[in-house]
Formats: sequence, structure tokens, C-alpha cells
Amino acid sequence: MDNIRLILLTALCLVCLLIWQAWQKDYGTVKAPGASSTQSSPDKPDKERSDVPHAPTPAATPPGTTQPDAPLSDPAQLIRVRTDVLNVAINKQGAVMEQVKLPTYPVAADRPNEPFVLLDNTAGHYFVTQSGFRSNQPAPDHHALYEAEASEYALREGEDQLEVTLRWHSPEGLEVSKVFTFRRGTFLVHLRYEIKNEGTEAWSGRMYAQLQRNTAKDSSGMIYTYTGVAISSPEKRYEKIEYDDLVEVPIDRDITGGWAAILQHYFLAALIPDPKTPYHYYSLVPKDSDRYVIGMLGPEVQVPAGGEAFTGIDLYVGPKLQHVLEGLAPGLELTVDYGVLWFFGKPIFWLLEKLHRLTGNWGWAIVLVTVLVKLAFYQLSAMSYRSMAKMKKLTPRMTALRERYGDDKMAMNQALMEMYKEEKVNPFGGCLPILVQIPVFIALYWVLLESVELRQASFGFWIKDLSAPDPYFVLPLLMGITMMIQYKLNPKPTDPIQQRIMQALPVVFGVFFAFFPSGLVLYWLVNNLLSIAQQWMINRQYGDSPAPAGAGS
Repeated sequence: MDNIRLILLTALCLVCLLIWQAWQKDYGTVKAPGASSTQSSPDKPDKERSDVPHAPTPAATPPGTTQPDAPLSDPAQLIRVRTDVLNVAINKQGAVMEQVKLPTYPVAADRPNEPFVLLDNTAGHYFVTQSGFRSNQPAPDHHALYEAEASEYALREGEDQLEVTLRWHSPEGLEVSKVFTFRRGTFLVHLRYEIKNEGTEAWSGRMYAQLQRNTAKDSSGMIYTYTGVAISSPEKRYEKIEYDDLVEVPIDRDITGGWAAILQHYFLAALIPDPKTPYHYYSLVPKDSDRYVIGMLGPEVQVPAGGEAFTGIDLYVGPKLQHVLEGLAPGLELTVDYGVLWFFGKPIFWLLEKLHRLTGNWGWAIVLVTVLVKLAFYQLSAMSYRSMAKMKKLTPRMTALRERYGDDKMAMNQALMEMYKEEKVNPFGGCLPILVQIPVFIALYWVLLESVELRQASFGFWIKDLSAPDPYFVLPLLMGITMMIQYKLNPKPTDPIQQRIMQALPVVFGVFFAFFPSGLVLYWLVNNLLSIAQQWMINRQYGDSPAPAGAGS
């Protein structure tokens, strides 16, 4: 029984180590990538651009319609858009959203006036949305220069919708209007293309939309919050693709009813096309660059001379809010990735959300979840604690048997099993609480790590962010103390080495948990307190006095 307990506790220590390494990967220092550029020179033919998807036949763009990418700092090229949840910078070159700030999501709890930057056109954090057309005829890609009527737009009080229109003209009479539609309270942006052909010949082309970003490598950690590419199809609703895999096996498939996204911790940018229209999904890795491109190419749009046509796509740029993502596209909510224990994580988050609505505080919601989990496993825990209480009374007899048989392990184990049978004790019963807690513990870790709703959520007192470590180490210290109390209540291992290991575990766990999310430490602390209360009551029922060493031996 001692060996089984030691193995389980060692396994739990290993789990804690892996999770701590994951935490270091998520929040440790990340090396900034190099400032390699994917920009093309003005005179470079459009068909040679490595970040533009190729049409079935070579594309042509009229002279003068493409220019080098303008830096974000060039105010003459920028259009500023403000809504209640988005601050957007649209570059007139390509009419691309090259900066998106989220004012309702501060970058840190102690910097409430500094919004989180999701999209940006900087060397250290290059992440933008791009779109345009591929055609044998003159057509704007995401390098084309557009015009706009104003340089600033804002969603006014009482308005529910804001449209921002940019226009591109060709000498042949083609006018393409790129219309961004922003709605109050949502991170979903609808992109609509209005194509008017005032020329003398019919025009045809295919719209594409893509996400382009760079990435930084960090070799630390064994498990981590997923950061990378994800695509969806009716056959597989959530398919993760590592950046490195895009080099070896590029995306090249036709999908109807899917989506494509680039994920990062708590946030994502996603392309959501019409679910009934077939799109060709692709990926590109621009030459001599640290950037990656994923996108989709739509069906051919045909516009006769004197006619017009419309096409478009939805862009989601914001937090991974499960209840929002569920309503946007099938499987998009799966980007909130709870790992292999998602079947525990999803109900835990559902319960947390309900309790948060009741209490108005995520910390108290965690406390109540802990109580409910404890109640759900009350009888199982009671059986285990009864077994441990009986084992504690048998400790002197176990010590006597060890002294009697010395190094004769076989005889000693046989005598122990006879004693267990005589006393009707299950030597493995005390391991059940640990086995039950491990999957719940891991699932709650991923819920705290992945759920943006818990990001910067305050418990009160000194805990201002339940997803961050306790700044004063109070909770880890209290948790270590409760583990020491539990050790006193449990039967002592008969082996001296195992005794020293068990005595050291509260210190080891206290140090480990000092780097864990405070919400997770809160769960474990409350669970320990409830376990101590239950075990103390059961020990009282069976009495704390040990059985005489010679009894029944």
C-alpha cells in the first residue's frame, strides 16, 4: 500500500512539473523573431509575390496599382476605426486591417488603460488580415492602393452598425469597393466586396482572404497552450496544424462549410466564409521569411460589361469566448482547447460559468465548484478515508511484522495480506482520492489557462488575477500547511525513506504551486480543507488510538 501511494504521489509530482513547464512556456520570456521582410519591390510583377495566392492561370496587375507595404507609423496611409470593442487601423495600401486593439481587454490587470493588441504590423509581432482578388485581368490584391472618403470613423452613441468603404479603380473601368461592417458589441467584422464593371469587356476573378503572421520559437516546456493554425471541415471540425508542418505539408484542399484560424493564448483571428460555398484552402510560407500564411480562395466571380457583383467573408478578431464562437461557425468553439481531458474541462467550465452568474465572482465560483466536486465524490472519499483510518490503527502491527520478518519480503507481504483480510481492510482504498483528483485537477488547470473569461478575473483581497500566480505566495503556503495536516491524519509509511519523502511533499508542492495560477491553488486549498474535515470526522469514528503491536500477529 505504501508503494502504491508513493507511486501515485510521484506521478502527481510529475504532472505538476509538466504543468509548471507549460506555464513557463506560456508566460516566460519569448525571443523576438528576426525582422525578415516579405514585402515586394514596386516593380516586382504581382504573380511573383510569395504572399499572394496564385490563380489557376497567371495573374496580371496594371502598372501603378501596387506599392511597397506602408509601415503602420505612416499616418497618411491609415484609417482609424473605433467601436465599443475594437480599435482598428486599416492601411489604404491593400485595405488591410493591420492593427486591432481590444479596449475591453487590458494587456495586464495593473495597466487597465492599455488595450491588448491582437493584430499588428510590426517586426516583433506581425499578424494581419489580408484579402484581394486573383484574376487574369486588372484586379486589386492586398498590395493595391485604395482610396477612402475619411481617415477616422467611430461608432456613435445610439448606432448599432458602422460601415467603412475603400475604393479601387482600374483604367479599364473596373471599380472595386471594399466595405468593412462593424457592429456594436461584437468582434465579428463582415467584409463585403462590391464590384462594378463600367468597362467594355466582361471581368472575372476569385476573391481570396488570408491571415499572415510571424512566429517565435521557444524550446522550453513539454506541454503548452496551443498556438498555431487550425482549420475546420465537415469531416474534421477542429484540426490543429503546427507552423513547422506548413513547410513540409502545405494546406491544399477544397472545403465547403469550414473555417480557418490562427490561434494564440486567449485570442484568435478567424476567416469564416459562407458555409454553403466551396473554397480552396491554402497555406504559403514566403521565401526568406519568418512569416506564415493561411487563407482561402473563393469561387469565380463573373461581372459582365456594365454589370455588378458582390462577394465577401466574415472575419473574427477577438477573444475566445465559447458562447460567442458557438454561434459563428460549427466547431469554432473548439479553439478553446482543453486538451485530452476536454470531457472534464467543458462541464467544469459550464459549472463555473453558472456559479459565476450566481456569485458574480470567479474565485467564489471556484470555491463552490470544489465543494460540489467534493460532494459528488463524498461516498467514494468516505470509503477511502475509512480504509486509511483502519490502516492507521494497524500501523504498530505493520511495524512489528516488518521487524519480525526483516528482509524476507515474501513472508512479510503474505503476513500483511493475512492481516488485511482478517481486519477487512483494503490496502489500496486510500489511493482513490488521489486518483479521483488528478483528472479534475488537470482539467481545471486547462480551464483556468484557456478560458479568457477567467483572464485577469479578481477574487478580491490580494488576488487580482486568478489566472496568474499568487503575488505574495499566501495560497501556496496555506496549501502546504494543509498538506502537512493531511499527512498527520494519514497512516504513516512503515519504511523510513518513504516517511521522509511524504514529509517533504508539502514543501515540494508548496514550491511548485507558487508558480501555478492562483485559481488552481485556491481549488486545491479548499479541497484540502474539505478533505481534512471529512477525514478528521471519520478518524474520530474509528478512534485515533492505534491497535496494540502484538494484537492478531
